[in-house]
Amino acid sequence: FDGIVKSTGATGDADQTAIDADLKAVVTGTRDKVAKKMEGLRVADAITEVFALFRRCNKYIDETTPWVLAKDEAQQDRLAEVLYNLTESITIGASLLHSFLPETAEKIVAQLNTTLRDFDDLDQFGLYESGTKVTDKPEILFGRLKAEDVMPEVEKIQAAQKAEFEAEQAKLAAVEGKEACGCGAGENAADGADLEPMDVEAKEEITFDDFEKLQFQVGEIVKCEAVAKSKKLLCSQVKIGNQTKQIVSGIRKYYSPEEMVGKKVMVLVNLKPAKLAGVLSEGMLLCAEDAEGNLALLTPEKPMPAGAPIE
Repeated sequence: FDGIVKSTGATGDADQTAIDADLKAVVTGTRDKVAKKMEGLRVADAITEVFALFRRCNKYIDETTPWVLAKDEAQQDRLAEVLYNLTESITIGASLLHSFLPETAEKIVAQLNTTLRDFDDLDQFGLYESGTKVTDKPEILFGRLKAEDVMPEVEKIQAAQKAEFEAEQAKLAAVEGKEACGCGAGENAADGADLEPMDVEAKEEITFDDFEKLQFQVGEIVKCEAVAKSKKLLCSQVKIGNQTKQIVSGIRKYYSPEEMVGKKVMVLVNLKPAKLAGVLSEGMLLCAEDAEGNLALLTPEKPMPAGAPIE
């Protein structure tokens, strides 16, 4: 269409009409989902909601097959409407993204030859001006990096991680040495004595029946490795009774795979399995988090067998 984005109102058959309606419902409903996450200061979850909008756009492309419509002269109005719906959806998504990735969001709307929307208008679909011409010179938002440029930085990070790990190991060895001679007795109790107490926002109350649905048990980590596609994730094989569950956790910054092996940890075992960075996770390791966001695994105070229930 020579770069012209035009709304024709052509919805196609009943199935296509329903597909359009679902896209619009997801896009216009994202604003309130983001607002709700931000009310609880759950920034990462808010960003996830924005990218769920873009994933719905990808699905819409699969559902409407614009490359097929383009080959049929009789479907040109429908093709135009599909492209308009995508352009409008991306405009709303970019406006929601602006608080988190401002430069990227501005590049998106610039290429669509429009402007960022006010937050109050992001639950409305169809505000993109029909007949607008998009840029003649589109640019890739996130260019693919070359290995020769990336590897020196990777090596720096690996060297820093190695130094950090060795320092932690030396510190651990020193603590174990103190405990062996009895001169470290009582230090653990003093470690947290100077920490300020923390207040966190209270969540909605649940009933005891709700709580009983959650199953917590002691697990023993028998194997652990870093997740290749993530800088934050560790994949642990956790023995719980006579079974072993694979659990992915965002604790790579705080624990090395070597440190994890042999630890007794507290596990939420009946969490619905999900994939993180393409790796299946079948539960959740329980951690405490301080005011700076540092994480520490929760471990039983006394020796407990793998599989012991946490009541």
